[in-house]
Amino acid sequence: MGLNTLTFRQCIPVSIGEAWDFFSAPSNLARITPPEMMFRIVNGAAGQPIYEGMLITYTLYPFMMLPVQWETEITKVERPFFFEDRQKSGPYESWHHRHLFREIPGGVEMTDRIDYVMPVGVFGDLVNALIVSRRLDEVFAYRKRKIGDILGVMNSQ
Repeated sequence: MGLNTLTFRQCIPVSIGEAWDFFSAPSNLARITPPEMMFRIVNGAAGQPIYEGMLITYTLYPFMMLPVQWETEITKVERPFFFEDRQKSGPYESWHHRHLFREIPGGVEMTDRIDYVMPVGVFGDLVNALIVSRRLDEVFAYRKRKIGDILGVMNSQ
C-alpha cells in the first residue's frame, strides 16, 4: 500500500476572505463537483461554515453509477489560511485533504494537497494507477473550471 500525493493549485481574483467564505461552506462542494457524480451531502453541513470536529457525510457516484457513502471530519481550521479534512469512513484506506489559501498580488492562490492510500494493498495500487488517480485529476480539472466560472480567473492562468 503506497501513499499517493496529489497537489492542485489555482489563482483566483478574490480576497482571501471571499475565498475562505466560499470554500469553508460545505454546500459549495456540490457546485464544484462534476454533475455525473451526483454529489449530495446527507448529514452534517446544515448551512453552516466548517469547524474543527465537524462531520460531513456524502453520497456520490464516482465510477459507473456505483454509490459511495463517505464521511469526513474537519480536523483543523485556521481561518482564513487553511483547513483540513480526513476520511472517517469511505472508499480509501486513508484520505487527508489540506486546503491552503495564500494572498498573492491580485487575489489568492488556493492549493489542494491530498494524501491518500488505496485499500487492498497491491490490487488497490493497481486500481489507483489505472483509474483512481486519473479520475481525481478529472475531478480537480472540473473544479478548476467551475471555480473560474464562479469566482473568476486570474490573467496569468
